[in-house]
Amino acid sequence: MLGKDLLARLAADGERSVGLARGDLDITDPEAVHEAVAEHRPDVVVNCAAWTAVDDAETQEAEALRINGEGPRHLAAACAKTGARLLQVSTDYVFAGDGTSPYPEDAPTAPRSAYGRTKLAGEQAVLTALPDAGYVVRTAWLYGAGGGNFVRTMIKLEGVKDTLDVVDDQRGQPTWTVDLADRLVRLGHLALTGAAPAGIYHGTSGGETTWFGLTREIFRLLGADPERVRPTTSAAYVRPAPRPAYSVLGHDRWATAGIEPIRDWREALHEAFPALLAAERP
Repeated sequence: MLGKDLLARLAADGERSVGLARGDLDITDPEAVHEAVAEHRPDVVVNCAAWTAVDDAETQEAEALRINGEGPRHLAAACAKTGARLLQVSTDYVFAGDGTSPYPEDAPTAPRSAYGRTKLAGEQAVLTALPDAGYVVRTAWLYGAGGGNFVRTMIKLEGVKDTLDVVDDQRGQPTWTVDLADRLVRLGHLALTGAAPAGIYHGTSGGETTWFGLTREIFRLLGADPERVRPTTSAAYVRPAPRPAYSVLGHDRWATAGIEPIRDWREALHEAFPALLAAERP
């Protein structure tokens, strides 16, 4: 989902880029990674590959670690050999999720799930191997037209359900993949010139809401009655992996690169909605 929007943005800018899907490159294979980076000689590598099945990671943590932890380590080693910058996409799950104010980029990490632990391992691998050329961009609650996600699921369910019960005790920042792709491209350019310091950035929308609040906004955009969406708690949907109650991230570090943070989530959702609707209800 993010990779498609990233490649579309680069193509629109006339940038030379190579997108390697899972069938093209196994990032858990160090030899394949080194060969790919040596062959294409990129200035910037953006790692959009990840194990994102949060619940499955609880019972398959070793496999998730191969993709989320060891894969970025192989990429970082290959980039170190060629001098490429590496942008590693990470997650809010590296935090405990029990905060009450936005997590700054330097907040202590304390993942409570296997997924969070494996993604944190990837962050640490990149920042250790590439202290001056490694960039970690944490994101959360991603949606876009190019893949399955919460927003598209709610669009589908509105057409078949009279009412929906949606969790109202998890807070976060719905983030459009088009907006995140824009920040990744801009950060990559500034990384090459040295204008953007290496390290951690938070790539989420401004503002905050709950899954319940997001769903009501989706219903409004569909012209449906938002009262059909009813609030419930996380206790009603017990999952193998604990979900963060508070996933709101702070965005202060963008100022060091001269880039403004991503806009408010509502503004982005309104602009994204026609493409999301067309993808779900062609």
